[in-house]
Amino acid sequence: MNPSTLQARVIVDEMIRCGVTEAVLCPGSRNAPLAFALHAADVAGRIRLHVRIDERSAGFLALGLAVSSGQPVPIVMTSGTAVANMGPAVFEANYARVPLVVVSANRPYELLGSGANQTVEQFGIFGTQVRAAISLGLAEQDLDTNSQWRSAVGRVLAAARGARTGNAGPVQFDIPLREPLVPDATDEDLGAFAGRADGLPWTQAPVGKLDVPLPIDLSLDTVVVSGHGSGVHPALAGIPTVAEPTAPHADTLLHPLALDSIHPQQAIICGRPTLHRGVSRLLADPNVTVYALTTGPRWPDVSGNVYATGTRVQPTGEPREEWLKECADVQQRVLGAVDAELDSMLDDPAVTTGLHVARVVSAAMRPGDQLVVGASNPIRDVALAGRVPDGVRVLSNRGVAGIDGTNSTAIGAALALDRSAPGAHTIALMGDLTFIHDATGLVIGPGEPRPKSLRIVVANDDGGGIFGLLEQGDPRYNTGVYSGAYERVFGTPHSADLASLCAGFHVPHRRVTIGELSSVLAEPAPDGGLEVIEVPTDRDHLRAVHAAIGARLRQCPASEIR
Repeated sequence: MNPSTLQARVIVDEMIRCGVTEAVLCPGSRNAPLAFALHAADVAGRIRLHVRIDERSAGFLALGLAVSSGQPVPIVMTSGTAVANMGPAVFEANYARVPLVVVSANRPYELLGSGANQTVEQFGIFGTQVRAAISLGLAEQDLDTNSQWRSAVGRVLAAARGARTGNAGPVQFDIPLREPLVPDATDEDLGAFAGRADGLPWTQAPVGKLDVPLPIDLSLDTVVVSGHGSGVHPALAGIPTVAEPTAPHADTLLHPLALDSIHPQQAIICGRPTLHRGVSRLLADPNVTVYALTTGPRWPDVSGNVYATGTRVQPTGEPREEWLKECADVQQRVLGAVDAELDSMLDDPAVTTGLHVARVVSAAMRPGDQLVVGASNPIRDVALAGRVPDGVRVLSNRGVAGIDGTNSTAIGAALALDRSAPGAHTIALMGDLTFIHDATGLVIGPGEPRPKSLRIVVANDDGGGIFGLLEQGDPRYNTGVYSGAYERVFGTPHSADLASLCAGFHVPHRRVTIGELSSVLAEPAPDGGLEVIEVPTDRDHLRAVHAAIGARLRQCPASEIR
């Protein structure tokens, strides 16, 4: 067996022994030994292989598989720009703490700087964005390096899982390979290069956990801010909680808009808040004592106001009944204002907004299902207008909150759910720019694994609706020399025909109204497992809708409910 083939087979075998069950592969020449090894393992039923032609989309497919399953997923590609295309997925995996393993095939290192084709300085290309960058030396004939190769795989996966740090994340595993890159005519067994007996990993590395208890007096008026990556904290179950959609379900929910009507004495951050300006104002208030609970080495503190940090609460005292009642009353008032404003617009389908779509999609979810939400407006729309039932897992790329790769993330998450919960459904909600940005994520080869039940709901307002809610969307900045600037450089209309785009990729597509959406989402799984549902929405009135919700809340001052 030639050295490159042997090395690739050992690496794939050891990854499987260490618990890897999914792998993503992009075609190339330099990674051919790994491609052959992965294909053989897939045929043998030892691993499930997913092949994609676009490295950026493939990276987010691996990310979705890893987020949904909680297990490391390798993404294998050839050398050169193929590796550079992993950048967005690696950045997301870093800040979201996802165990993504970038297996970058490389040219022999002596070719660096020689002008050799497709050869770049790719080892270490991700810098501080990875938990580790590990390289293997070139495989040489008759050199027994089995233990070093298998040990390196163990280190790679331990770093990705955060076994010693409590900080899972991406790892680069760079493997230089020399010709020949194809197997020998005979298919030999590994012989002296076999792994441990009984299929055990070469090096066992159990995942450790940090435990830093933090005493907090809950008799003070407290709110919990449960952000992305938050764990479950039973000691805080009865405390009013502003929970982002991707956080665990909270027993005592508090709408983010309620924060303008209450005055807590302290706030407890769980995970990392990423969405609401009201939350940012609360955490920056010098009169509020802020605690941060996280399971890794870092904790969020954008304003520099955190008083103490740990991993779990040691509660003292009991919350005041008056405080809990005040928060519950404000919660009902806010929910009523949001629903009343959205209901008032239902008679005019021309002003359907992403908030309306998010409300319908959230209500369509059932316990055991999975909701994947795009960044930008949809995740905020779910937080403001959606009421996701308990037992539904919500996923979103909130590590760096980019719109990259969302179709691919949803497909990966759906594939993982199919394995862990057969019969469950995945719905993805995203905007039109997010959908178009990862159009190549819809390309699934005829022989590749496909989701069994995934509907991608696209709220299409023909552009970037979120900017209408930000400062640049203020009409005052769209006059004079800047007249027309907003629509061109922020609104960015595209007039894309999503039906034709989907048809080109052989993906079923339907365009429905907001009134039809609920019944469509209640249908059985789509034929072929994947379907795109487009809902036309309006962004011209979005700023006014948010202002109207605020006006309804101001019509009933907080003092009236105390």
